[in-house]
Amino acid sequence: MRLFYCAPLLAVIPGIAFAGPLTFDAALRQARQDAPSIRAKTLGTDAARSARGAAGALPDPTLGVGIDSFPISGPLAFEPQRDDFTMARVGVSQDIPNLAKRHAQQARADSDIKAAEADAAVEARTVEVGTALAWINLAYAERRLAALDDVLSRLTQVVRTTPGAVASGNARPAQTLAGQQAVAAMQDRRSELVSAVARARATLTRWTGDPAPEIAGPVPDFTIDAPALRAGLDQHPGIKMIDAQLGQADAEVRVANAGRRSDFGVNLAYQRRDPRFGDYVSAGVTVSLPFFTRNRQNAGIAAAQANAGRALAEREAARRALAADLEADLADHIMHHDQWTRARDTLQPLAEQRVRLETASYGAGRATLVDVADAYAALADATITTLDREALVAADGARLTLTYRSENR
Repeated sequence: MRLFYCAPLLAVIPGIAFAGPLTFDAALRQARQDAPSIRAKTLGTDAARSARGAAGALPDPTLGVGIDSFPISGPLAFEPQRDDFTMARVGVSQDIPNLAKRHAQQARADSDIKAAEADAAVEARTVEVGTALAWINLAYAERRLAALDDVLSRLTQVVRTTPGAVASGNARPAQTLAGQQAVAAMQDRRSELVSAVARARATLTRWTGDPAPEIAGPVPDFTIDAPALRAGLDQHPGIKMIDAQLGQADAEVRVANAGRRSDFGVNLAYQRRDPRFGDYVSAGVTVSLPFFTRNRQNAGIAAAQANAGRALAEREAARRALAADLEADLADHIMHHDQWTRARDTLQPLAEQRVRLETASYGAGRATLVDVADAYAALADATITTLDREALVAADGARLTLTYRSENR
């Protein structure tokens, strides 16, 4: 019965009631589905598609009502009932822009849709990369904390033996204080790592919307295909967005060129006079005369062409910047991988070996607790450094693969 009464509440808050551990892929899916920034861009695309229906359509007709030839002077002034020229008029007029202008407006609306879609793709890529890096950051923040807890536990066990060593004469009383100081220093470092875990979790909450995300599963191992990444730069969402802006600029040029052609209009009016004289019907056609194109249409065409050239130059600048960023990130990835390998295969094993040797020497009375504490501090440094470098390698893989892959992949 309790479950029955709580069912509506659970239906309202499914994300809270049924939240579970997030794997890397699940975090990306959740971010793509729930990110408000992506929803905002999608609505912008919907708006552009809705506006497409009105592009190139004829303007609304105009209704005109008036009085013609009303006398205001002479012997019949202000006596229209005696005048056979005064008429009440009602008419409708319709402006008809030239066909080239209407087609250009439709092309501009199509380019607006493509630009909105490209903008949404850029935002989706930003959310995807941000989520991936946040998930990896949280994963390694938790690993750092677990690794330090292991080292701290081992150091604490050694420090607990100090009173016995002092009682047996193998250690001086001051070494008890040194051991406590080493433990306190490592606990301070642990507090920093706890804070880092909380910050990383908050960042992942930003992207996924999960109020208390818990991650699960392995950290993905991305294979970096540098030639493929270089070859796909022209299909990158950022470049495709600039291509869409180029399309908008070209459409503006078409609209400006269409302004050099004449527009048309038609009108029809019914004019009612005194019944003694009969009624009239009037019809007409208007044609715009773009005679002064130098100061009007040509200036607009030149401005639109300049904007199109600017967009083309900006595309080349963005393409070069993207290629430079890719090469820099590839170089950093190689450096980070070498440093991580060195820390994993050399620095951390040496630190472990030092701890074993110093602990054995301390047990044999040939080393002090200060030496053991220093060895454990060095081990903590080496362990966290190894995890830091491994995290950089994992983040590099996610950033390179997700940031620079082409939109077609």
